[in-house]
Amino acid sequence: MNLKKINPNLQKALLENDFIVPNEMQEATWSSVKSGADCVVVSPPGSGKTTTLVMHVIQKLQAASGESTRALVFVQDKDQMLEVVNLFKTLGNYTDLRVYGVHEKGDTDFDKNHISLGLDVLVGPPAKLNALFSTAGFNMNTIKIFAVDDADVLFKNRQHAAISRLSDSVEKTQRLFFASAVTEKLELMADKIMVEPLFFEPDEDAS
Repeated sequence: MNLKKINPNLQKALLENDFIVPNEMQEATWSSVKSGADCVVVSPPGSGKTTTLVMHVIQKLQAASGESTRALVFVQDKDQMLEVVNLFKTLGNYTDLRVYGVHEKGDTDFDKNHISLGLDVLVGPPAKLNALFSTAGFNMNTIKIFAVDDADVLFKNRQHAAISRLSDSVEKTQRLFFASAVTEKLELMADKIMVEPLFFEPDEDAS
């Protein structure tokens, strides 16, 4: 993909997996998200939102570093977690980023032990991530990127409280919402936890 200052390892993996030309949404959001701004990206189902989210996390983190989690990615359920983790493995093939996924029925003690060994990206449903961080005392101030996939669906399903609690525990981070539609709850959450968020919608620039 021909995107400005894209990480060469990410670009190589994208090309090998037939992501040749960025779509309109990816082109429109790339520079703003890469700059570190809080962003709400709204795009129709099947338009590559999850791929774009994973691209931005890889671009920002670049390589493994430290022992504490540096990116949280919120998803709906186990199936979506597995999809996102596999996508990280595919597009992060030429990096050494450590990615781990959790789900509601997973062994919490096992998950805590794995996280404590050191990783870069943690993927899972809001309630599970909230339970892990609220009981284990993990350092939240290393979180560089706080991304919510299908944010409109998660907020509709009353997952906003867990996400808000975790967000409040992070001193400074970049927050990203990816959604298929603009909803009242999406706008309320953006107003509540984001700093001067940029909104990207179909056929529109940031507003």
